[in-house]
Amino acid sequence: MKYKISGNVIRRLPRYLRHLDVLADAGIEKVSSGELGAQMGLTPSQIRQDLNCFGGFGQQGYGYNVLQLREGIQDALGVPERVGAILIGAGNLGNALLTNFRFSQCGVRLMAAFDTDPAKIGRKVNGTYIFSVDAVEEFAEDNNVDIAILTLPQAAADETARRVVAAGIRGIWNFTGKDLCLDENEAVVENVHLSDSLLALRYYLRSEERDL
Repeated sequence: MKYKISGNVIRRLPRYLRHLDVLADAGIEKVSSGELGAQMGLTPSQIRQDLNCFGGFGQQGYGYNVLQLREGIQDALGVPERVGAILIGAGNLGNALLTNFRFSQCGVRLMAAFDTDPAKIGRKVNGTYIFSVDAVEEFAEDNNVDIAILTLPQAAADETARRVVAAGIRGIWNFTGKDLCLDENEAVVENVHLSDSLLALRYYLRSEERDL
């Protein structure tokens, strides 16, 4: 089923999912829009508007069934439909993702990693085998790869993006620090800048200091 959801709502859906996971783990069966909004810093009306974008799961006087709502949001995000991913760049950041990130919880199956360093090629990190980056195209042709995770230097970002798109990979999770601007018909790109939220935090800290 396809959902027509605005970009702002899509950005909030993972937040809903995180909070619902906590509620479900605590054994809580239902939650009101007011309670969920208080946890997330959103108004009850915003909660209802967001959830109504994909059908709405609330009952007046009852609220939302936590498990049903979680399942609905997972469905909207495509979590039940497992997609295959590869990681290119097994340096410090790539190694941290391979070791610590729970890809399966996001509906992603990490299939392989790639690097240029001969000392890394042939090793396994947390069960993921590291191939030579020269094998990216062949691997993509032989396997159903949907997402390429780029954790390599900026200088290699554009060329690597072109390679994975040419190999038929349609999604790029980009950690290179360089914005990749591809036509949406080529690939869907999520540019991740780890410094953005830290710099925003610095701004708010300075604003507080000025108000003192």
